[in-house]
Amino acid sequence: MEKITAHRVFTSRFGSPKQTAIVVLLLVLLAISALIASANGSFSLSFIDLVRGKSTALQSLVMLEIRLPRVVLSALVGASLGLSGAALQGLFRNPLADPGLIGVSAGAALGASIIIVISPAFLVDSFLGPFLLPLAGITGAASVIFLLYLLTTGFGYQGVTYMLLVGIAVNAIAGVAIGVLTYISSDAELRTLTFWTMGSFGGVTWTLLTPALLIIFSAILYMIPACRKLDLIQLGEVEASRLGVDVRKLKYRVIISAAAAVGASVALSGMIGFVGLVVPHLVRLLGGVNHNYLLPGSAVLGAALLVSADLLARLLIQPAELPIGLITSAIGSPFFLWLIFRLKKNDY
Repeated sequence: MEKITAHRVFTSRFGSPKQTAIVVLLLVLLAISALIASANGSFSLSFIDLVRGKSTALQSLVMLEIRLPRVVLSALVGASLGLSGAALQGLFRNPLADPGLIGVSAGAALGASIIIVISPAFLVDSFLGPFLLPLAGITGAASVIFLLYLLTTGFGYQGVTYMLLVGIAVNAIAGVAIGVLTYISSDAELRTLTFWTMGSFGGVTWTLLTPALLIIFSAILYMIPACRKLDLIQLGEVEASRLGVDVRKLKYRVIISAAAAVGASVALSGMIGFVGLVVPHLVRLLGGVNHNYLLPGSAVLGAALLVSADLLARLLIQPAELPIGLITSAIGSPFFLWLIFRLKKNDY
């Protein structure tokens, strides 16, 4: 009897043994990807030499101040996009909900672009400087998520079409606004905006990374406890309420967490599409749909995917590098088409 009870507790909190094994394997994949990404690039490095103290001053500088912050940022962004995509799909009960596809990333990008172009110099130089881009991105992302929720409430699975239409409109409006900001920007601001909108992890420092790291980790820790409630809301809001779920509180939790994670990510890395759409579906195909497995699994696989994609972007055209957004779009676009045909076949 005790074994059955223990098994039930383990399953309800951490997923089935199979799902736990999948998450562990994904963690191993992430660790291997991070080690390979840290040691390879246009300037090859060796972890063994660094640990033994045999690396040169230049190698240590490149590893500690350039390569490691970049790998950490790519893992954080991948985790936040994958987790946010899974949570938003669960909240909206919509398999096509994605921070980039439905305009959340565009809203975050617009907020960050405003700071890049028109923020006063005294704000940038103040103690608020490192926090300005993440806060602006969070504000833009939160605004779009609330707009989506207001416009698609009550449509259920039919809300797929309406959500995509709203996302197209938001992306178009944000694109126009970013275009205007690009037109009025200086040469330095123009260069920053151009590369930033295509997505890149280059140029990140520990000073810029630390505030975003705190925001993203806080958002992830705030969102994870909602796993069971996201499972129950798949039955419908009325049924979830009857089972004791505070639906309004759950919506605020997911919306605030997703906005914070996506906003901070987009503010530092630019617009990176399809990760939040592709990763949750891959995790579902691997192990199931319950959110106590899906959320952490999506976070880990998203991190591994972006670390690997960033390594690929750095290696393909050395010593230059491709924008990370091009890599993720090349991976995600065919998957999105497959998903559309799959949904059509299943008559969603």
